[in-house]
Amino acid sequence: MADTELKVFSYDKVVIGEELGSYEYILTQEMVDAFRASVDDLEASFPTLGVKHDATAFAMVYTDPIGTVNAGNEVEFFNPPVVGKKIIVTGRIADKYLRRDKPYIVIEATAIDEDGRMLEKLSTYQLKKPDELGKKWHPEQK
Repeated sequence: MADTELKVFSYDKVVIGEELGSYEYILTQEMVDAFRASVDDLEASFPTLGVKHDATAFAMVYTDPIGTVNAGNEVEFFNPPVVGKKIIVTGRIADKYLRRDKPYIVIEATAIDEDGRMLEKLSTYQLKKPDELGKKWHPEQK
């Protein structure tokens, strides 16, 4: 997908269920060590969380001049990834909705390893109107 021109993200045009494609990478010991250092846990089992599978899948398809506010994440961990194994990630637009008249999307990403073991499922909820950030606490900002 690197040779494909990115689409400009449009909330009105994005379709629920749109596949964002897939990508793969090899989990290295250096990646594991860097993640464990960043979370200050020398035994952290899921360094794949640091790869941001959802954001990577989205960025393979869209450029987003609007920006986003992370409104929440849900992650299910199944099997710890193994260093040296290929990890295959697929992403999709799982939902879009309005809440308090503000546009949100949900991006899902699923990661499996080369042996077909399910590693994780991730859903990220994004507010696609970041100029709203802080208005709750600073209503004078317009």
